[in-house]
Amino acid sequence: MSPRHMVFAILVASIWGIAFVLSKVGLRSFTPPQLTLLRFTCAAIGVLWLPRPAISWRLLILIGLTLFTGQFLLQFFGIAMGMPAGLTAVVAQAQAPLTVLLAVCVLGDRPSRQQISGMVVALVGLVAISLTLGHGVPLAAFLIMLASALSWSVGNVLVKRIGKVDMLHLMVWASLVPPLPAFILTITLDGGYASILSAITSASWESLAAVVYLGFFATILGYAVWGSLLARYSAAAVAPFALLVPCVGAITSHLVFGEVFEPLRLTGMTMMLIGLLITIVPLNR
Repeated sequence: MSPRHMVFAILVASIWGIAFVLSKVGLRSFTPPQLTLLRFTCAAIGVLWLPRPAISWRLLILIGLTLFTGQFLLQFFGIAMGMPAGLTAVVAQAQAPLTVLLAVCVLGDRPSRQQISGMVVALVGLVAISLTLGHGVPLAAFLIMLASALSWSVGNVLVKRIGKVDMLHLMVWASLVPPLPAFILTITLDGGYASILSAITSASWESLAAVVYLGFFATILGYAVWGSLLARYSAAAVAPFALLVPCVGAITSHLVFGEVFEPLRLTGMTMMLIGLLITIVPLNR
């Protein structure tokens, strides 16, 4: 991967790391279906002037259902059920090895030994971080987060499979998919149409700002750049960059919620960074 594209990947990881904390902020005023509905309604505004990407409606809907609907509905429900922002950021990164594994099975990708070694070191770091996050997290919430990571990985592989398309257009048009199931869940679980307007009018400015960030930066910008990288490089080269997300999420959580980092967590974050370096820095020059 070129140095310029590495910078882009790190930028996306930073945007997504902050997004985990802002998701928790958004859920102070909105239910999981409401936050999903508002996030992707914002992201889908671009369809008014951006042409639909040259892929079938079937594939577009599948990408919208996996990369966006499944991932974020499940993620928001997990947070609402008791998953702290830091733990959510960690568990979500199960998508990295899942993406590599699915790409091997479906697309025939073959990660190098260096990439595998780097992934193993980084995953050990993830385990170390997970050991510091305490107890009391509901099992159902944890399993929902794993399902969210699986949905994300399936979406990654679908995006990689389509080849060269305009990723900004793809992400905007795929954002049309989540609002409908989210709207149905909102009507079913949250008390009808009035609940949406009531939540918006009574929401704090922080929650409204979180919706804007999640819709425009974490969705349109983040996934457009991420999708472009997946289309250009192997999944094994791109997916490990997502392992930076928990590091950024942990730092942001400290700044926003005052989370304290113990030595084992810092060790795990360091191992993740070392694993990333092993994965992306060429050994033979």
